[in-house]
Amino acid sequence: MRREEKNEVIDRLIEQINQYPHFYLADTSELNAAVTSKLRRVCFDKQVKMVVVKNTLLKKALERSGKSDFSAMFDILKGSTSVMFAEAGNVPAKLIKEFRKEHPKPILKAAFVEESIYVGENQLDALVALKSKNELIADVIALLQSPAKNVVSGLQSGRNILAGVVKTLSEREDK
Repeated sequence: MRREEKNEVIDRLIEQINQYPHFYLADTSELNAAVTSKLRRVCFDKQVKMVVVKNTLLKKALERSGKSDFSAMFDILKGSTSVMFAEAGNVPAKLIKEFRKEHPKPILKAAFVEESIYVGENQLDALVALKSKNELIADVIALLQSPAKNVVSGLQSGRNILAGVVKTLSEREDK
């Protein structure tokens, strides 16, 4: 690969690193063509962009991106590396976990999620449990709505009780 081609690849990687808020580095080596194709299809369905890259080019792209200090990831850039770019932080983790029910790989090497770096396969369960920004907003809204719903419910049930008391009192006065 010529220097110009390498620079083009690095520039594209920098663009993707800066475009997507989250990315995962995974080992997809030893997967045959059919399984790799199936993984790519699953990634496409989940709106995850998967790219196989050379480690040296990825390292240069991470250094030049200016997005964060990625030096903690440099030690794991060995062997085959695939980068999974995503808009939601936990989608690639769920995808990896689900795919591994049938296949031995991909293995999580590292992830950049919510401006934090996670290194190692042992972080997969923590990444699956992470909630996306939209999920957190939905939780907060549900918590805020809960007291209001209780008040409305209390008022509605109280209205029935109050109406019953008034009716009883009015019937008593008639007699």
